[in-house]
Amino acid sequence: MRYQISGKQIDIGTALQGHVKSELDEVVKKYAERPTDANIIFSRNAHEYVCEATVHLSTGLTAQAKAHDTEIYAAFDGCRNKMEKQLRRYKRRLKDHHRERAEPVELFGASSYILASTEQADEAEPETLQPIIVAEMETKIQTLSVGEAVMQMELANENVLVFRNEGSGALNVVHRREDGNIGWIDP
Repeated sequence: MRYQISGKQIDIGTALQGHVKSELDEVVKKYAERPTDANIIFSRNAHEYVCEATVHLSTGLTAQAKAHDTEIYAAFDGCRNKMEKQLRRYKRRLKDHHRERAEPVELFGASSYILASTEQADEAEPETLQPIIVAEMETKIQTLSVGEAVMQMELANENVLVFRNEGSGALNVVHRREDGNIGWIDP
């Protein structure tokens, strides 16, 4: 597995890098069969250290975790524990579904836009109802089953996931509802 360990305006020493590699390697190999790479970023927020970890699995799914603490090693340990919990749930769900994905998740490209906020009370009525595009990016949409989409949304700790339904080939959306349940939109 490839590791990219970096710090945002923090010098990451070899001892911390070795600790991160050994601890994360142990967790990932225990619960994920073929991880491809991991990206760990340390940063500082006031008096706390923040550790963000992203692990890409060969199936195309991604697990993310984030933790913060006053000590850098404690921040990583919290992040590692969250990652372990996510990967344990992922492995349990794969066993519950009695189905393992033999080939990687198919991806196709799409455009993603960031639109300017329209909530400015001081400004007059806009001349046009067309939103202002702040940024345009390329994104990837995965071809998944509904169960895998819910699992990916939870692994990525997101509220919404757009995916191509493996069964119908149509674009679908799963989202976390305010009542805590998961919603599924199948047009």
